[in-house]
Amino acid sequence: MVQIFREGSLAEGHFPVYSSTEKSPSLYLIFCHCGRSRDSQKSAEMEVAPNPCLSEATAVTRSYEDGRIQALRGVDLKVEEGDFIAITGSSGSGKTTLLQMLGGLDSPDSGEIFFRGQALSGMGDLSSFRAQKVGFVFQSFHLLPTLTASENVQVPMVESSISRKERAPRATRLLSEVGLADRTQSRPPELSGGERQRVAIARSLANQPELLLADEPTGNLDRASATMVMELLSRIHRENGMTLVLVTHDPATAAYASRQIHMSDGMVKHPTSETPLSR
Repeated sequence: MVQIFREGSLAEGHFPVYSSTEKSPSLYLIFCHCGRSRDSQKSAEMEVAPNPCLSEATAVTRSYEDGRIQALRGVDLKVEEGDFIAITGSSGSGKTTLLQMLGGLDSPDSGEIFFRGQALSGMGDLSSFRAQKVGFVFQSFHLLPTLTASENVQVPMVESSISRKERAPRATRLLSEVGLADRTQSRPPELSGGERQRVAIARSLANQPELLLADEPTGNLDRASATMVMELLSRIHRENGMTLVLVTHDPATAAYASRQIHMSDGMVKHPTSETPLSR
């Protein structure tokens, strides 16, 4: 693929927005079904719900290798607007598979994923949904090494209505918000692991998503960098009201969330537990 830049902004074209592997997908995010009748919806429109349902997974199953591997076994999960949820569990517990389902990166064998009451299975091509509604942060950053930090942040904007003229200024503002105002022209090989992840976070916010999904966002970082990244995600959640769901095996990372869900053997073992923290 070829990236074309004109006057510091990403031009129109076909770009590999995010690389995708079985364990670390590309774009993102999440689901919801509030299950209201038309009458109740009309009533709800007259009331202001403090935490309206944003997304939901209902009775989701997923298997691989002709059913020999049961990744998800009837998982239910509701995500309310403004939630900060950590999904914990050991490797192979199904937590990353669930995140992929929520982001429309994989489809369940049975059950359904909803976003604001609409089933993802009924949306057809999910590329617009992933590009406009979801932001995703990966363990391995998935930055394009030949592009500057600013250019990497601009990549998702190609799939949006953001004009070419607006892209570079928006990328500069986002990088400033994640503490990288002086690194806009640096390329990934010139950045530390923590800085790369902050560029990835800025990129995930490029199209103002409604929900942010993070798959082991501190997995490749030292403790100091991990703390910085989690403080940043916590601030984005707190100050912007961003709905955030992250997957982690690290208790210190999970402790930043206001709700924790533990998974084992493809099932939710411990439903949501409140872990209020002041940070």
